[in-house]
Amino acid sequence: MDILRRNTDYALRAVVNLSSNYGNEPVSNRTIAVEEDISYQLACKLMQKLQKAGLVKSCMGPKGGFQLSREPAKISVLEVVEAIQGPISLNRCLLGVDACPKQKGCTLRARLIGLQESIIDYLNGITLDELSSHRRKIKNKNTGNLKRINK
Repeated sequence: MDILRRNTDYALRAVVNLSSNYGNEPVSNRTIAVEEDISYQLACKLMQKLQKAGLVKSCMGPKGGFQLSREPAKISVLEVVEAIQGPISLNRCLLGVDACPKQKGCTLRARLIGLQESIIDYLNGITLDELSSHRRKIKNKNTGNLKRINK
């Protein structure tokens, strides 16, 4: 069971890229695709979904591309996940009242609800700013290792 699907992982990479470039010029789909190792066609589809959800905005023209629609600290991982794959649901019985006829007497349902709420709260607590900050630390650490190797 994948809670986060592959396309969601790609979309998260794309928005972390935009987060790292926040406040600068827009980033083209082609640049995002190359830098994040995503096919260009898929990057286009993902950015359309993210734009429709209001998480990114597109800028037209020769220096056009995409930018985050809000500050990275104000966009959660949960928002990106839900924009790409819809609401998180561990089991179809959690989707609604009519999803399962045994809901009222189910001993597992309450535990699943608790787990789902924990996952949602956790993802909602992670911002794009945190992810791009962590990414910068990793890049700096790797760059530092390269400098030591070259000496």
